[in-house]
Amino acid sequence: MSRSYSVQEDREPVALPLWTEALVGWEWFTLRASPVYYGSGVPRGTGEAVVVVPGFLGSDLYLRELHGWLGRIGHKPYYSGIGVNADCPTLLMNKLHRTIHRAHHETKRRVHLIGHSLGGLLARSEASRHPELVASVISLGSPFRGVRAHPNVIQMSDLVKEVISHKKGFQIPKDCFTAYCQCDFVDGLRAVIPEGIPQTAIYTKGDGVVSWDVCMTGDPAIDVEVSGTHSGLAFNPAVYRVLGQRLSRQ
Repeated sequence: MSRSYSVQEDREPVALPLWTEALVGWEWFTLRASPVYYGSGVPRGTGEAVVVVPGFLGSDLYLRELHGWLGRIGHKPYYSGIGVNADCPTLLMNKLHRTIHRAHHETKRRVHLIGHSLGGLLARSEASRHPELVASVISLGSPFRGVRAHPNVIQMSDLVKEVISHKKGFQIPKDCFTAYCQCDFVDGLRAVIPEGIPQTAIYTKGDGVVSWDVCMTGDPAIDVEVSGTHSGLAFNPAVYRVLGQRLSRQ
């Protein structure tokens, strides 16, 4: 049996308290001071592959803390290899697929995916398109039920679309970067993730980037609320605690 969730067909700016994202530095400090950062009280992994996927405009670089932590608690972490997350999502997903395929080949096991923000959308799309390679999918503040974000984020996505058009030498479809796009990425995002692939959707009501209500499924077995900022989900000790628990049971 599999689950499906409604995707809101919108792409609208939401007035969110973007200034709160400045607290991400405090979250990083709190993580370093937390016992969970050093593996205390966290279930140990057994060498399972875990691919971490960065959010919009980010690269693997800012996920070094998460990558290192996963290695310390016994998993085999992989960077996404997608470069900067500021390109056609389908092209980025193709790069991610190559990394997942390599991780699967090297470990001889299905691969866990952890995606932050837009990275979580890439992870979910990949999980629905290639379930034979994916062990579980965990999203951190990922608006997979509709594009509802701060106006600055919407503007930045429009700018990225213009850059892509200029690079390709032609105007890309106006529906690109919306739920109306007919690309492989959106098709995968709309598809149902098989029941055999455990899901976790971590969100925060303190999110200053995207609307938190489109980052959850409505299933309490999947959705996990934490306190903090959108950017800080990559450094939040409460998130790391949940990750350790979810990865160990899957």
